[in-house]
Amino acid sequence: MPFGCLTVGEKKEYHNPSDVTDKYDLGQIVKSEEFCEIFRAKDKATMKMYTCKKFLKKDGRKVRKAAKNEILILKMVKHPNILQLVDVFETKKEYFLFLELATGREVFDWILDQGYYSERDTSNVVRQVLEAVAYLHSLHIVHRNLKLENLVYYNRLKHSKIVISDFHLAKLENGLIKDPCGTPEYLAPEVVGRQRYGRPVDCWAIGVIMYILLSGNPPFYDESDDDDYENHDKNLFRKILAGDYEFDSPYWDEISDSAKNLVARLMEVDQDQRLTAQEAINHEWISGGAASDKNIKENVCAQIEKNFARAKWKVSPFVLFLHKLKAFQVSLLVQLPTPRLPRPPPTPQRLRLRPGPTALLTPPERRRANRRRWPQPKSCSRWRLSPRHAATAKLLLRFTRRARRRMSRVKAPPTTPPSPHGTARCELSSCTLYISC
Repeated sequence: MPFGCLTVGEKKEYHNPSDVTDKYDLGQIVKSEEFCEIFRAKDKATMKMYTCKKFLKKDGRKVRKAAKNEILILKMVKHPNILQLVDVFETKKEYFLFLELATGREVFDWILDQGYYSERDTSNVVRQVLEAVAYLHSLHIVHRNLKLENLVYYNRLKHSKIVISDFHLAKLENGLIKDPCGTPEYLAPEVVGRQRYGRPVDCWAIGVIMYILLSGNPPFYDESDDDDYENHDKNLFRKILAGDYEFDSPYWDEISDSAKNLVARLMEVDQDQRLTAQEAINHEWISGGAASDKNIKENVCAQIEKNFARAKWKVSPFVLFLHKLKAFQVSLLVQLPTPRLPRPPPTPQRLRLRPGPTALLTPPERRRANRRRWPQPKSCSRWRLSPRHAATAKLLLRFTRRARRRMSRVKAPPTTPPSPHGTARCELSSCTLYISC
């Protein structure tokens, strides 16, 4: 039976929180991400260390969906360049995912610590990523969030392998995908343009990764955008849509033409013309020995420290969903305001009072009675209101009942014309009466 499927009448069983703590010893929080918290965990039986990802169900539907999606994808894959899922626990309040622990460094840190860095080192990194992505694409899985932060070395040995992590945005490609998500700097043109997309978006992201590893600069970065925070994303998206990047001098002067050719073919704006992961593996720069052995560390490290040491791509997760991109109009590149209809004036039909003389209410009370549009139920719980709105509804219901009691105690004003001798005014239960003299 597929993961997450239940037969009719079957009751879902949950693990107890003690099942997790009996088997694993959870340490301190290592990192907090948008959807989960990451811990170091130790298996009490084998004393082996793992990575634990904890998803809280109360954080919303998107968190629950991300956890289920990551479990589903990781149960399908088994590749040396992908962190493997070891164990899963689902309690009534949380999801616990236990994965292999990668003790190595991120790619940026590895480059900065090297005494010698060349195109061949970059080719080795890109080849491993391409092999893992080609395996995912053979299973019709789109990662959708490939970036340098999700590429780490498995251990600290000299010839350690690269592993890909973070599969909560990965998706099975059952037809073309519509919902845009990912990191802005790595988004493909078809994602920014709100078009249907598929596996080619991962190849575009690999092209961006390769561009950064060879030059130290992001392909669509402009220093003038640093001072224009409001239009930064708009300018970035405009450049991505047009494929507006260049092999700037002097950063690309020492890079081989074969490397530039592979970057250009991976970052083709037309997704139908873009290289697939398997085609990129067969490129001469990856498998043909065309990568240069010249040391480029000085130029690359200088640009990495300039562009990424401030961690400006790590201030926020930069994960974009549909509600983040819906304001970006591809045709006009402007933000259109949402039209608001004028509020209709109060009408007698909107009063929630029994038929009777409304003149007995003071103007503030009448305005409060007309403010709510729909009748309130006896119990606000079945309306699924938020706590604040539920409290307001209860207060309004209390006021309505009080007004009804007042009207039941007070008679309506007489319909006969007033006496020529005049009228006298008195106050009774906060209501004004007119009595003929």
